[in-house]
Amino acid sequence: MAATDIADNQDRHAAFKAYRDTTRFGSLDGLRFLCILAVLWHHSPLTPIYLDQLQLAGRGFAGVDFFFVLSGFLITTLLLREEAEKGGFSLRGFYWRRILRIVPVYFLVVTLVAVYFIGWKGQGQWSELLPYYYLFLSNFLVGDIPLLDPTWSLAVEEQYYLIWPLTLLILPRRWVAPVLIAGIAVNVLGGAGLGQLIGITAFDIGPLHIALPTATYAPILMGSLLALMLRSPRGFAMLFRLCGGRFAALFWMLTVLFALQYLPFDLNGWPNLVLHVTMALALSSLVVREDNGLRPVLSWSPIRRVGQVSYGIYLYHLIALHFATAGLAAFGVSNGWIVFMVYIALSVLIADLSFRFFEARFLALQRPQKKPG
Repeated sequence: MAATDIADNQDRHAAFKAYRDTTRFGSLDGLRFLCILAVLWHHSPLTPIYLDQLQLAGRGFAGVDFFFVLSGFLITTLLLREEAEKGGFSLRGFYWRRILRIVPVYFLVVTLVAVYFIGWKGQGQWSELLPYYYLFLSNFLVGDIPLLDPTWSLAVEEQYYLIWPLTLLILPRRWVAPVLIAGIAVNVLGGAGLGQLIGITAFDIGPLHIALPTATYAPILMGSLLALMLRSPRGFAMLFRLCGGRFAALFWMLTVLFALQYLPFDLNGWPNLVLHVTMALALSSLVVREDNGLRPVLSWSPIRRVGQVSYGIYLYHLIALHFATAGLAAFGVSNGWIVFMVYIALSVLIADLSFRFFEARFLALQRPQKKPG
């Protein structure tokens, strides 16, 4: 074996050990910042203005896909590390932590919006939809209560949280990767309108429309697959070759932007697969080495703080947009950039206050645990 090969193997071994020993990945709050910024842009009045000039301007919704990839990676990494450390993972502990993190502020927002539109404004037609938000089934609703459109992704996450740990607990380890790949393939085929070829057809239950294109599970399963690959020395070595360079993070992030700009306008089917693979590689480049080229930017304190409260921003941002638009209109201000900046600032302010004075009370009830991101 050549000296350079020995050195490469030593570097990969050291990187793998460093990855396994990392208790919190330093770039991931910055990644959350980028994801939530994309979502904020997507719902801003600027999107339709620039969409005709740049397809990328209409792709802000992909921030949710990247959130899914990140979530799948972190949850699976957390479970696998707990299993390696303790010989198994606690379903009760996992569900309790997820409930404390997700449910209180989610239920608060759903309730406040319902009271505003159904109670205050007297729009009783939304009443029949309300139970499905509390049951985390809003991703299958045909319509949405105003300002609650983003909750569909929380429904997808909760369905994943319910099923995936049970699957990991039951399946022999050699079957986990094939099951993930099969799940991604089924979702891609369903999104491409080919669900009938594999015996899956859409059906309705009251206001719910159960169909694979409205069940965006592929990116979250992709994140889970990434975590599984990085857990093994062989999988880590393969990904480190692709994503372990000093500036690989910059390269793969630019590749994600390139894909968003030049993939077909309709991302269903294979374009989504390409996009989610590039997102997984970009995420990999941020975690296989802590000194990645984007670390100085992504770990900057203001960016990191916005990433830390990004969940709240996601829940509150349409409420902030609603009141920012109405408030500025009362003063005769309708400039898109001014609305955008005020709406971002208001979203961050509400989310930060919510985190400090509401969500933190529930998070304090969690048992201490090493969190990878």
